[in-house]
Amino acid sequence: MRVDIGEGETVMWPFRKKRIEVSPERPASTAPPIDKAKGDPGAAWLRSALRQRNWTAVRDFLGSVEHPDDRAFYLGVCADVEGVQDWIEDWIAAEPHSTLPMLVRGCHGVYWAWEARGGATAENTSQSQFSGFFDRLRMAENCLDEVVDRDPEDTTAWTFLVTAARGRQVGREEATHRFAEVIRRHPTHLIAHQQMLQFLCRKWFGSTEEMFDFARTAAANAPAGSMLPELVVVAHIEHWLDLPSEEKDPYIMSAPVRAELRAAAEQSIWHPEYRRRPGWPSPFNSFALAFSFAEDYPAAAAVFDAIGDNVTEWPWYYSSGSDPAGRFATWRDIAYANRNEPPR
Repeated sequence: MRVDIGEGETVMWPFRKKRIEVSPERPASTAPPIDKAKGDPGAAWLRSALRQRNWTAVRDFLGSVEHPDDRAFYLGVCADVEGVQDWIEDWIAAEPHSTLPMLVRGCHGVYWAWEARGGATAENTSQSQFSGFFDRLRMAENCLDEVVDRDPEDTTAWTFLVTAARGRQVGREEATHRFAEVIRRHPTHLIAHQQMLQFLCRKWFGSTEEMFDFARTAAANAPAGSMLPELVVVAHIEHWLDLPSEEKDPYIMSAPVRAELRAAAEQSIWHPEYRRRPGWPSPFNSFALAFSFAEDYPAAAAVFDAIGDNVTEWPWYYSSGSDPAGRFATWRDIAYANRNEPPR
């Protein structure tokens, strides 16, 4: 299996076939559909309004969202709907004094840019794709820059500038500045932390050491019940992805890694003070994948119980780029079949 993990990097590893067998008494489950709204009714409604080009409804909905994490999630929903670029200028022209339509255009432009580039490795990406990628990303940054110039308190614009920093290759100092502008206003901003972690991955512009230091520091400083400990989980997944095939299992199944995964869960999704926010399935799926790969099936089963059928494409495409929902269902079956077995 081949999975593109970043600019010019591809990894290969075998799926552990000897561990995919489940109890014959329990038939394999059907893979649930991937819901772009991540099980959130508001996101589903927003996606519908965007497809209908009903910008007044979109404006009113987004205007009612105040929490910085929720606002970033819903702008991510706007970013992920096809065709927004075809009509967003109408909204901008109708409300030139509002930064909101410019924000929607900028956030959507970041996603639209990566769509132009595609998911292939650098050597398999055409010059025209790269040209489209950089043109769209430049447009997105211009929009987002205008938003923060007019409204420096807009944490969502700063967050999407952190995301754009990877594609634009702006350099460490500028990326750090953008991230700092977010956390100065909302110290526990989840998506900004997730995007900065990606910037610090070795496959982008950092190193394994920097990635783990960032994740562990954020988790250590997070309040009880925060989702920031998920960063530690993602760091382990990213490092696992980076290892040679023969080193993957020994690493992710080691006692220290299993212990750190459980500690992260205890501090976040299993903590009594944890409260679900819009977009919650994404970090839960990260925990489910990590526990599954670590063969900590009791922990994995508990997370799958919480997830239900709310499968997300990321991070399961790290296990199967062509069928992430199918791989989710397979690992869920394995976890349920072995939920009473302690980790070996």
